[in-house]
Amino acid sequence: MTTLEFKPKLFSTLKNYNRKQFTTDLLAGIIVGIVALPLAIAFGIASGVTPEKGIITAIVAGLMVSVFGGSKVQIGGPTGAFIIIIYGIIQQYGFEGLTIATLMAGVFLILFGILHLGTIIKYIPYPIVVGFTSGIALTIFTTQIKDLFGLTMSQVPSDFIEKWIAYIGSFPTIDWWSAGVGVGSVAVIALWPKISRSSVLGKLPGSLIAIILMTVAALLLKQYAGVTSIETIGDRFSISNQLPGAQVPELTWEVIKGLVSPAITIAILGAIESLLSATVADGVIGDRHHSNTELIAQGFANLASPIFGGIPATGAIARTMTNINNGGRTPVAGIIHAAVLLLIFLFLMPLAQYIPMACLAGVLVIVSYNMSGWRSFTSIMKNPKSDIIVLWVTFLLTVIFDLTIAIEVGLICACLLFMRRMAETTDVKVISDEIDPAEEDSDFQLGNLEHLTIPKGVEVYEINGPYFFGAGNKFEEIMGALRHQRPKVRIIRMRKVPFVDSTGIHNLTNLCLMSQQEGIQVVLSGVNPTVQAVLHKAGFDTMLGEDNICSHINIALDRAKQLV
Repeated sequence: MTTLEFKPKLFSTLKNYNRKQFTTDLLAGIIVGIVALPLAIAFGIASGVTPEKGIITAIVAGLMVSVFGGSKVQIGGPTGAFIIIIYGIIQQYGFEGLTIATLMAGVFLILFGILHLGTIIKYIPYPIVVGFTSGIALTIFTTQIKDLFGLTMSQVPSDFIEKWIAYIGSFPTIDWWSAGVGVGSVAVIALWPKISRSSVLGKLPGSLIAIILMTVAALLLKQYAGVTSIETIGDRFSISNQLPGAQVPELTWEVIKGLVSPAITIAILGAIESLLSATVADGVIGDRHHSNTELIAQGFANLASPIFGGIPATGAIARTMTNINNGGRTPVAGIIHAAVLLLIFLFLMPLAQYIPMACLAGVLVIVSYNMSGWRSFTSIMKNPKSDIIVLWVTFLLTVIFDLTIAIEVGLICACLLFMRRMAETTDVKVISDEIDPAEEDSDFQLGNLEHLTIPKGVEVYEINGPYFFGAGNKFEEIMGALRHQRPKVRIIRMRKVPFVDSTGIHNLTNLCLMSQQEGIQVVLSGVNPTVQAVLHKAGFDTMLGEDNICSHINIALDRAKQLV
């Protein structure tokens, strides 16, 4: 029985905590809070909810991840990866459906941690991760074109291709003032690190600088130049700085059944992104996170966030790295980041109504570029064809359909290709005359060379590799091709078989039964203890007789001579 692995890093780091570490955590927390502000607003709006819901998510989820998480430096909150999923769920099920799906995802994440799936999830094939990450990045970029250029459109289609057709048709309605704000925001964010490299302002994120500059510019243009065409957050949303009360939606079995698929998608994506972020952070700070504890904490975060009106959350790589780069080394920095966002929400939130929508679109254009991982994408194109197929299938499904389908089909493709590779690593060799001692293990008994000769009436088959369903069928095909031969004894060497599955056992059982009907005795050789235990449970001791399951080829050949 597995034991629960729940060891929050906060409690272990507080044992030797001191004032010096608090000072660095305080500075890091303040900076990360400032960095998270524009992103939380942008992610909230892009996901189809109000800007304050993005900030509430960053506050609640960020606090839960830092208090209960398995990483010292992980920063939790809304991320770009969830934008497309959230938007799609809201369109289909409404905000209440999103709330229920997020709660369900929280439960799934907790179960992942309890069942010790943390280490397994990290091994999801890299081409799948790159494929859907790049696909999400392109989709996010596509959703921002209308606001980036201030296009006049009655409705933006949900389909990727239809969306671009609609954009091209609406491009004559471009608002040049909005386009200037959007392109200017992209330029400021892209150039800010170079401009501020030697300045004390270098600690401030380019996205915040862009928002401040473009908001002031839009206000000045409206006040002194009469430019009123630049749409702001306040034109589209009513801003509130009131903390929402806790509310649990009404749950029915029919609603839960309908939301299982999107909930699992949220849970898997949240698990992948949070564990990837924690792993990257480990490499920088020289620590090792508790993956199952981290999943449980992500589950708590996704249970708490929707109860207070928030959206799905996970570990955010960019904010986690900002935390590390500014000296954060304990979860206290993440707690301070949540407190900073809470203070901003309570006292400065009304000012968000003046932020131009084109500026937020510019922020998300940069987010999508950083998220695209185009260098990783191009490097995988040099890999084997199977990796390229998985990459493109996942990427195209993410862009053209949705992430749920992309993850499901991508995992199926990866599993099928993995099974094919495993089957290719297993080969079946027929030895008819003699066994070459040069190919044997160092413990082969070479003192008696006549043991290398296979007696007349004996056939030797050697299975090299795992004997699972793919290899089992291959072995069955070879046996079928040689069925016209009628030896008295068949020796099956299994010294290089690390494990056997139910299909392998089934094929082996069929072979033994058919051989017995034909008057042929089967002898197993070199069976390791693990495989032997499986065969014992399947009743092979009774079927073949214990004398016919041998630990070494020498013994098997001696047994074959007796039987012949």
